[in-house]
Amino acid sequence: MTQDSVILSQTRAGVCTLTLNRPDKLNAANDELLLTLTAELKKAEADQTVRVVVLTGAGRGFCAGQDLSDVSGRDMTFTEHLNHTYNPLIRTIRTLDKPVISAVNGVAAGAGASLALAGDIRLWAQSARLIEIFSNIALVPDSGSTWFLPRLVGYSRAFELMAFAERVDADTALKLGLCEHVFADESFVDDVQAYAERLAQRPANALKLTKQALNAAVTSTLDEALDQEAVLQQVAGDHWEHQEGVTAFKEKRAPDFVRVQD
Repeated sequence: MTQDSVILSQTRAGVCTLTLNRPDKLNAANDELLLTLTAELKKAEADQTVRVVVLTGAGRGFCAGQDLSDVSGRDMTFTEHLNHTYNPLIRTIRTLDKPVISAVNGVAAGAGASLALAGDIRLWAQSARLIEIFSNIALVPDSGSTWFLPRLVGYSRAFELMAFAERVDADTALKLGLCEHVFADESFVDDVQAYAERLAQRPANALKLTKQALNAAVTSTLDEALDQEAVLQQVAGDHWEHQEGVTAFKEKRAPDFVRVQD
């Protein structure tokens, strides 16, 4: 991809970094960006050399939400627009069979906040900010925010953040559980890459199944979760990764989940 592409893709050490590339607009999303990002995620999923995907933004922003100039005057309803662009993207992130890290390097607003919340792991730069800005223009949070946010911070806090369009800084986000780690701005890119490379060394098949189990458990009963675990545990136990882990344990060495092949 050229540097003019709305999504930049780079793979190193098993980590595919997808960068939203409209820095002059704080990576505000237009149709091209959203559809291209969905396509690039699917390409990363199909690439056997990719073990972890990182989503981040170019320049000062992660994603400032919808580029309103892109939809102004368009003959398309809100529902049609969401079902064409954002909803397929969020579903792709949540069902991708590889871990997705949201590396929030700057402002994440509106649908950009939803995108930041959609990752399996969220890493923030110290200067990152999140704002559910929808109520400022009398709209409802979308692109998954009403699903993600209350599960992270609770119903009442989520409602408050949405009602007042309250800006959340990195330290507050860490306390609320909106992110797992906060890194210094100057080392953010290197820290994210190092974290992602650590994750890429973990057992890919087991992590894929773990993601499936967690996604299912969020909306299941305990009995359903137990049944799902039993099924997926058999799938994991039949995979070569399990044998490598057991052998490494017996040999008192670190397991190699990357070098070993089927």
